Formats: sequence, C-alpha cells, structure tokens
Amino acid sequence: MDVTRRMFAGLITGSAVAASLPAAAQTTASPMYEVRDVTFPSSAETLAGKLFMPPGEGPFPAVAVVGPVAFVKEQSPVQYATRLARQGLAVLIFDPRYHGASSGEPRRFESGEAKIEDIGAALTFLSAQDGVAQDKLGVLGICQGVNWAIEAAVRDRRVSALGIVAGHYLTPATATLYLGDDQAIAARMERAAEARAVYEKSGEIRYIPIIGSDEALLTAELIAQWYAPWDNRAPWFAYRGGWENRITAMSEEVIWGWKINETVTRLQTPVLMVHGDKAASGPMIPRQLFDTIPAADKALHWIKGANQLQFYEDPLVIDAALTPLAAHFKKGQ
Repeated sequence: MDVTRRMFAGLITGSAVAASLPAAAQTTASPMYEVRDVTFPSSAETLAGKLFMPPGEGPFPAVAVVGPVAFVKEQSPVQYATRLARQGLAVLIFDPRYHGASSGEPRRFESGEAKIEDIGAALTFLSAQDGVAQDKLGVLGICQGVNWAIEAAVRDRRVSALGIVAGHYLTPATATLYLGDDQAIAARMERAAEARAVYEKSGEIRYIPIIGSDEALLTAELIAQWYAPWDNRAPWFAYRGGWENRITAMSEEVIWGWKINETVTRLQTPVLMVHGDKAASGPMIPRQLFDTIPAADKALHWIKGANQLQFYEDPLVIDAALTPLAAHFKKGQ
C-alpha cells in the first residue's frame, strides 16, 4: 500500500472510530449559527437533540423537526436545520424516544402517539429557551414525519406554522400504493398484530429489517441503496448517529393502520406543503389531501421532477424547498 493509500485509509478509519464513540455534550459555533447538544424530557423518557441558534439576541421564530420513519437526527433533519438556522430561525432536531441517543424501550419501536408527544415536548423545550419567540413555534415534518407533525398541529394550539415536506402520507391509498393490494396490507398488519401480542404477553421483541429483504419495511431498491451506508456504517461515509437497520415488527400496525386523511380535514394551522413529482405518496395523494385541508392559510409548493431521496440530502432540492419554508415560518415576524 503506497503512502497516499495508507493516509486515506487512516483518515477514513479514524473517522469511523470517532463516529462510533459517545458524543460529549458540547457547543459549536460558526458565523451563521451556534449548535448546542441538548437533552429534554418527554413523558418518562429523555430525548437527545441539537439546538441550532442564529447569531444575535432574537427573539427568533423556532421550528421542531421530525424526520422519516425510524429516523435519527443526523439524517435529513440536520440538512434542514442548518439551512433554516442560516435564515434566522432557531431549530431543534432530536431523536424520538426508542431511537438513536434517546431513551425508551423497546428499541426501534415506531409509535405515532409517542412521536406526537415528543413533538410537544420539543415545543416546550424551545419555548423555554432565551432568544426564542414563544408565539412563533413551528413544526416541520419530512417524509413519514409529516403525519406526526400534522397530528401535533391539530392537537397543540402552540403550533403557529406547519411545514410538511415530501410526505409519506399514511392513508389507505398510500398503503395500497406501497404494498400492492388489500391482501398484502392484511398480511403485514396480521404479522404486526401477532408481534404485538407476543410482546405484551412475554416481553419478546420481534424485529424486521428496514431494508435488505422481501420482509423489510421498505423494499424499493433505490431506497435500500440510499440507506445502505447507514446500515453498513461505511468508513468513507463517516457514519454518525444511531441509525440501525431494524424496526420492531409491531411497528407496521401503526404505520399501515394510520389514517392521516381523516386528521387533515381538521387542520386549521397555517400550512405549507412541499412535494415533488417523484416523491413519496406519488403526485396525486398529496394534492388530494391538500384540497381537503380547511386552513385559510395554506400553500402548495411543487418542485418539478424531484424524487424522495433528493429531499433528504440533495442541496439543490433542499434549498428550493427551504426558500418558501423559511418565509412560511418567519411570516409576521
């Protein structure tokens, strides 16, 4: 191995080792924003997050971000947080309970109700921070996070603005789109219900992979390719966060059984929906849901040609989404 190759191997291996170590509480700063490692309570659990604060004294509008299914904060949420902070917003990203660096058992359980509670806890934490405008608390949902963001906005009057990006909207139509037919949906729901019954009776936790098999939660090859570096913790990728390629089997009962199409008919919070031609839920379901939202202040921003994974980390697509999102969250400032 020549010197250049040895140096490169050492660099990427060192990055991987460093990424595997527990993160120390710290504050980092740039001319554009300050980042603080934070923890805060949600019910009986402790959530780990990062708070992004713009320079200056504020008060700043604030946004809590909730990401895709089984996400950790180091994935798409951080991409939106840095950009929103540059636009003058305080932003909180966090690992929901059961995931990443946050507490909660069973690990990797997707609970819609728990995530909705966690969003409320995030808003409580934000409202207690110096420099945050308590009357301007927003919620941003990405992919499957749109469902819990919508539910939080309907239930919690503190939410003054809602942003929903590239939504994997949990509706019966979406379940059919992803799984194929009623028989396939029923099979997934039956497996999940059985896993829940086993857990409730014995404490045994059954898991399925998120990607990588026909039994996985997400079976599309393109999605598997995107998550692969998170799964194998590739050294070149400088793996960070606590993402694991597994989810409790009983989680699918929540995922495929939720009906956000019913909740959106009660949404009165000012809302901006951002979507693309090839994003999750397809092009029709989001438009149909948008039409049923009764909020007087609502807008749909369409990014032509954008696919789902571009909304996770493509800087051009994210920047195109951020311009209207920042204006939406700062409205009336």
